Amino acid sequence: MAWEPIKKDLSSWAVRPNLLCYEKTCAEFSWETIRRELRGLAVGRGLNIAHEAVDRHANGALRSQLALRCISKEGKTEDFTYGDLKEKTDRFANLLGQLGIGKGDAVFALAGRIPELYITALGALKNGSVFCPLFSAFGPEPLQQRLSKGEAQVLVTTARLYRKRVAQLRTSLPLLKHVLLVDSEEDVAEDVHSFPRRLAAASSEFIIPPTDPEQQALLHFTSGTTGTPKGAIHVHEAVLMHYMTGKYVLDLHPGDVFWCTADPGWVTGTSYGILSPLTCGVTSIVDEADFDAERWYGILRDQKVSVWYTAPTAVRMMMRAGAALAKAYDLRALRFIASVGEPLNPEAVFWGEEAFGLPIHDNWWQTETGGIMIANYAAMDIRPGSMGRPFPGVEAAILARGQDGRAAVRDGKVTEVATPGVEGELALRPGWPSMFRSYLADPQRYADCFAGGWYLTGDVARRDPDGYFWFVGRADDMIKSAGHLVGPFEVESALMQHPAVDEAGVIGKPDAVAGEIVKAFVTLHPGYEPSEELRLELIGFGRTRLGAAMAPREIAFEQHLPYTTSGKVMRRLLRSRELGLPEGE
Repeated sequence: MAWEPIKKDLSSWAVRPNLLCYEKTCAEFSWETIRRELRGLAVGRGLNIAHEAVDRHANGALRSQLALRCISKEGKTEDFTYGDLKEKTDRFANLLGQLGIGKGDAVFALAGRIPELYITALGALKNGSVFCPLFSAFGPEPLQQRLSKGEAQVLVTTARLYRKRVAQLRTSLPLLKHVLLVDSEEDVAEDVHSFPRRLAAASSEFIIPPTDPEQQALLHFTSGTTGTPKGAIHVHEAVLMHYMTGKYVLDLHPGDVFWCTADPGWVTGTSYGILSPLTCGVTSIVDEADFDAERWYGILRDQKVSVWYTAPTAVRMMMRAGAALAKAYDLRALRFIASVGEPLNPEAVFWGEEAFGLPIHDNWWQTETGGIMIANYAAMDIRPGSMGRPFPGVEAAILARGQDGRAAVRDGKVTEVATPGVEGELALRPGWPSMFRSYLADPQRYADCFAGGWYLTGDVARRDPDGYFWFVGRADDMIKSAGHLVGPFEVESALMQHPAVDEAGVIGKPDAVAGEIVKAFVTLHPGYEPSEELRLELIGFGRTRLGAAMAPREIAFEQHLPYTTSGKVMRRLLRSRELGLPEGE
């Protein structure tokens, strides 16, 4: 089904978008100009992410501006101005120095969305240490993998998480020198300290040491859905991307109240839940609790959120609760909504208009890119289902692919696809500031990500005649059926147009004749029950929308689809269960 573009009429907008003319901005864009917008450290002392996110505001006119408002699970709020944040992060940087932790040493955090996590991240960056967040729902095995591979020397966590998840691992982590417990008033062992006690005793004044823009700053592990997790290393220069995507993609303006719902255990929650809004000098809302539709609507209303960045899974859960619930809340402060994490189905874009009077803007990026690469911008017409157009200063292309769906590389060379609409591997020209600089202890894996002067994303996409990019699927998710390559996302989106289907996950199932057939697992909306009649109806619906070559041959009803901890449907796990294979991490 072809969706009509959503046209933007800016004449009635109260706030003029930062990126008003895409073509003009791209033509004039320069990373060197952006460097001059940020102050950097003193002459010759380099560029530090925490300085740009905190100190340059705290030392200027925004010292008393609210930086973070943290909401506990119980609904209590704790506020931090930029001045407060500077004082707390200065103390933490000094605390690290007292523990003998310095430049390049790894500081890990295992905690939910609590103030201490944000203080840890920014204080570690000030100190020249490498910050690595861990998702608080991880079990012992993924924690051990990441703490060991990342050579963690400090871990900030809660007493409960340490007792249940980490204490048993200490003998296998000889490099882990110190654990700081955020909710313990006293040290509990020689190397297990009280975070609040140690923080209070540390000096509140810290001078950020010289920081090379290429100095390691952030370590982000991928979710480990295939094989062992990869550790992507980012440098301090990444702050240029955090800052500019905040301005151009999220359209942050002075005085905005911003809410990113992502957990900092994942790259979105760090890049856009911590760093981007702070570099732009706005107020960030931090909610400790898990998803609850009424709680979220209450936060949007009570905190007068103007810019909201969330995930497709959350949007679909809110859709399930109905647009009427959204309309029961006064959300007039809300100006812009964006989504990331996996492709946003077209229905969700339009539902945003129904529920909020605002479309939801999709964008695309990866852990490896460190920041948003392709987006639908505030002033730009939206083509529902599209990722949008490349960020200014970013060059994207579609590369001709081989039989495995990946870019065909011959003698180190690749071929760009010039014809619009042809599918191939999405590639980016290296050189943007937040591009990962290596995979931790895996140089060959890193080298394999590049060919012919391009970074190979592993995603299959196409580009339309107007330069909008459209996601098709991960190359390793592509289904090879009777000579056709089928992208699961397109099949999932088509099935979700049926009124009975709430969510869908699509895989390739081995078949002796076709090689693979398309099989879909669907979750039904309330009021619909699984039946043979409905199964046949959905198969016919798929054929009508997609044609026989792409439509599912099999439909299974599954009311609890598996998700990654970052909120994506786990097609790999669906396939493993279907074939009786080990499920892995």
